[in-house]
Amino acid sequence: MKKLGTKATRWLKILHIILVSLFFGGITSSLVLNFTMEMAAYDQTVELYKNVVTISDYIVRIGAVGTLLIGFIYGLFTNWGFFKHRWVTVKWVLFIIQTFVGINIVDELMMENMALLEMEGSKALSNPVFIDNHTIRQYAVYFQVAVTVFIFGISVLRPWKKKKQK
Repeated sequence: MKKLGTKATRWLKILHIILVSLFFGGITSSLVLNFTMEMAAYDQTVELYKNVVTISDYIVRIGAVGTLLIGFIYGLFTNWGFFKHRWVTVKWVLFIIQTFVGINIVDELMMENMALLEMEGSKALSNPVFIDNHTIRQYAVYFQVAVTVFIFGISVLRPWKKKKQK
């Protein structure tokens, strides 16, 4: 398969940095909004949840999907490959796990809590399901931030030597 040239690879790197910035900025913004929620103030909680949903839909998803697509382009059209270097493989595995957590835990719990807020009004704030969802979601976002920081470290340090060629 034909590989990208130096100039195209540099543009790919720029796009990758922008998309990862969107993703990381979105999840950290979501985390900060969680910290500012006063679970006793219904109007504020609804507004903050709406903001978190907007950030998730328009920032985090664009960053995550874009990063995934750029990763495929890197794997297919550059010398990095998918499995040529252990650190690249580890990044792929972590990104897949992180995406699974984002879709199946963070987004699901966020949407379930939005539905509870809309159906129950201020009573949702004392609903144990709402409180548990909020807490679990917050820990899942901590996980996403930690994994992203670890992936940044892997990207810069590039640990683990190249896999032995057979």
